Amino acid sequence: METKVVSFNPDLQPWRAPEPNQVAGKGRIEIPGQVPNLVWQTRKAEPTPYENDLGDALERVFERGAVELDEVVAELNRVGSRAPDGSAWTLERFRAEMAALAE
Repeated sequence: METKVVSFNPDLQPWRAPEPNQVAGKGRIEIPGQVPNLVWQTRKAEPTPYENDLGDALERVFERGAVELDEVVAELNRVGSRAPDGSAWTLERFRAEMAALAE
């Protein structure tokens, strides 16, 4: 029995380049340039360790039931979270820090 060696697969379908969908906007895909880029969806940089720690502390505070701003600030101080300068949080300092982080 003789074996024939070929350098291709005769059963393989011919390759076709994929054709991108020319009709954007279906489903959850938006047409580029026609969707507003909301500032709150993007960040200028990766969160710093301080920002991640503050976020973790805020999660713990809200899990403990704090709702009002004065409760949040008091609970942040209770769990050991500190302002960037190392001082305890005050209402004014917390408001200023949230405004600065929102920029």
